[in-house]
Amino acid sequence: MIEQSVSSPPRGGARLPVRAGAGRYLILTVVFICAACGLVYELELVALASYLIGDSVTQASVVLSVMVFAMGVGSLLAKRLRCRAAFGFGLLEAALALLGGSSALVLYASFIWLGESRYALVGFSLAIGVLIGAEIPLLMSLIQRFSRQSAEGTVADLFAADYVGALVGGLAFPFLLLPWLGQLTGALLTGAVNAVAGGGLVLWLFRRDLRPRSRWVLVIVNVLVLALLGTAAVLVDDFERAARRAVYGDQVRVALHTGAQEVVITGGRSGPLELYLDGRLRVSARDEFRYHEALVHPAMRGPHARVLILGGGDGLAAREVLRYRGVREVTVVELDPEVVRLARTDPALRELNGAVYGDGRVRAVYADAFVWLRGAVDAGGVGGRGGRGGGPYDVVISDLPNPGVTASTKLYSEEFYGLATRVLADGGRLAVHAGSPMAERHTYWTVDATLRAAGFGTTPYHATGWPSGFAAGPDRVEDGAPAAGDWGFELAAVGRPPRLALARDAPRLRSLEGAMLVAGARGVERTRVRGLPPSTLVHPRYGG
Repeated sequence: MIEQSVSSPPRGGARLPVRAGAGRYLILTVVFICAACGLVYELELVALASYLIGDSVTQASVVLSVMVFAMGVGSLLAKRLRCRAAFGFGLLEAALALLGGSSALVLYASFIWLGESRYALVGFSLAIGVLIGAEIPLLMSLIQRFSRQSAEGTVADLFAADYVGALVGGLAFPFLLLPWLGQLTGALLTGAVNAVAGGGLVLWLFRRDLRPRSRWVLVIVNVLVLALLGTAAVLVDDFERAARRAVYGDQVRVALHTGAQEVVITGGRSGPLELYLDGRLRVSARDEFRYHEALVHPAMRGPHARVLILGGGDGLAAREVLRYRGVREVTVVELDPEVVRLARTDPALRELNGAVYGDGRVRAVYADAFVWLRGAVDAGGVGGRGGRGGGPYDVVISDLPNPGVTASTKLYSEEFYGLATRVLADGGRLAVHAGSPMAERHTYWTVDATLRAAGFGTTPYHATGWPSGFAAGPDRVEDGAPAAGDWGFELAAVGRPPRLALARDAPRLRSLEGAMLVAGARGVERTRVRGLPPSTLVHPRYGG
């Protein structure tokens, strides 16, 4: 193919404003930018769906499979636009910028005010997938105006630029957009970049191919898209405040995005304190003592000089541990330093945890619990990682997110519990929060099976309290009593199951009468699911 110069018009088209080589590189640059934006849209949908709906494996599968299917449909539909490829590509990029840029905002709004975001998720996945799928066929038509290569070489260049752009977009999303701008503003900025790149390419490089009316249509459409995205970016803080009020009520005191999660604290001055992590209720001052006493006290019967708490950065499990004489050292391994900072400095949370971080026996280590355990075992000095040594632990408390949250599945795996056996002293006990045996029985008993596969003997039990699901608004109390729910636990020891000594533990469990514990232990046994294998992937649908 002979290279076209600025003065030689392409076949069936008008003169082009640059030489063929420069035009080709401009188009490949736009392919790169559009691919990066497209992958950011996909990741935004997956991240927000996992946050709002939960079970990230299912949500990622739905979004990605629907989008890949829709991309095939878009490639077929693009055939109809090839006769007016420049105008079609300009309109397509404007539509993609508007849909992709606003997708996070609309999904969040549909969940907050309509209570449902699944249909919006599928709709956006289909629409964005169709538009992304139509990009390459149209860009193929445009780049052939400039290319001296064969069709095979041109396709290779297009896909190379597309894949490299996807790599950059995939890395920019978690390392730049989320930490610096957040999900909503990050999506809006990505849409604006998409509109400028697509519209700029067509309105400058292919302006002579456009009729005056088409040119004005593209100008107006792109200006409107940028104006809408810009207006949304200006108002996004007001939108987030209104959304928080709709979810958490009017008592929000702290709302921040850390490197690991969103942390929200409500109440504490004019009402009971509540702590939410990624939108899910983790602590309620109304009845958090039910959870923490039931988790901690059964494991503390026996030697308890050295205690390891995995998670529990709020300090509430440590508060219960420090009620026992003879405790010499408590190590709290928390992923998010901001949670510990709030536990030290927030007046209401500090009062609730009894200012445990001011006690010299308590130290906080900021690390992933799995990585910390593996490092401690590999180093050969249990407890030596990050500070003091001192040998194995008498008690390990696993105060971690619900096993139904896919991001925490490795913390309920056979490998994780195998590491726990290595840090426990002879006769040591492990207490695990394992989800609800009533509402999520397959998940609960998979945790039990996994503990036994790792060499533990287990004693299952549960306590009544609030379920820790996604925030459902400020009013979750009926007639002054907490909403119905239950917490499931496992008390484990290497070798043989430990006894749940109700007669001795009940006096310390001031919120749980002995009769309630007996009924709970028997009741949870009746939910047992036999034959479940150990797993490294525990989520609500496991074995269901």
